[in-house]
Order: sequence, then structure tokens, then C-alpha cells
Amino acid sequence: MNNRWKRNDLILILGIICIAALAYLLHERMQNVDDGIVVVKVDGEEKGTYRLSEEQTIEINGGTNILQIKEGKADMTEADCPDKLCVHQKAVSKNGESIICLPNKVVIEVKSSEQSVYDAVTN
Repeated sequence: MNNRWKRNDLILILGIICIAALAYLLHERMQNVDDGIVVVKVDGEEKGTYRLSEEQTIEINGGTNILQIKEGKADMTEADCPDKLCVHQKAVSKNGESIICLPNKVVIEVKSSEQSVYDAVTN
């Protein structure tokens, strides 16, 4: 029996590695197709929808709140409310997650096919 790698063995191994790499890249690309959207509501009225895949900064309510969409997540970075609870909330990116600023009546909600791993979170 010959212990050396034959040319066809190397071609087969390289072919399998290339197919695996292509499948991985395709899988990653398909995950980003439906990144979801962020719905912005002020006093119950929808003011806009924004894609999580597009990095942008949004002024809400004439600048009372600033929403930043970056790296597929929405985060309230500024608010003029006294407690700033909305600013201290974590960034949201999964279906049903939200950021709420009660004093300014602002609700940010994510609509996506990706589900949150938590049912509820409390501090």
C-alpha cells in the first residue's frame, strides 16, 4: 500500500474544503437577507420604519430622542427625558424587542424573523 497522497486525493480534499467554505458564506449571506425593520411610533402614531441593515441616525420628535441603527441593532443614544431609562436599555435587534420612552411617548419596536432568546428580562 502506498502511504503517499495521490494527486486525486488532494484534489478531492481541496474540492470538499472549497464546497464547505462556499456553503458557509452562502449561509451567512442568507441570514442577513431578512435583518428586519425598526418601527418608530410617537404617541401611538407610526412615524417611520427603518431597516436594521442600513446604518443611520434618526431624530425622533424633533430631536427629543436620537435613535442609532448600527451593526444590525437599534439603540436609543440620546433623550431629553429626566430618567433616561430608554437610553440605558440595551440595543434591540430581534423580533418583538422594544425600547420605550414614556415621557416622550416614543416606542421603538423590531419586526424581524429572528426571535429573541428571552421571554422577558428584568433588572
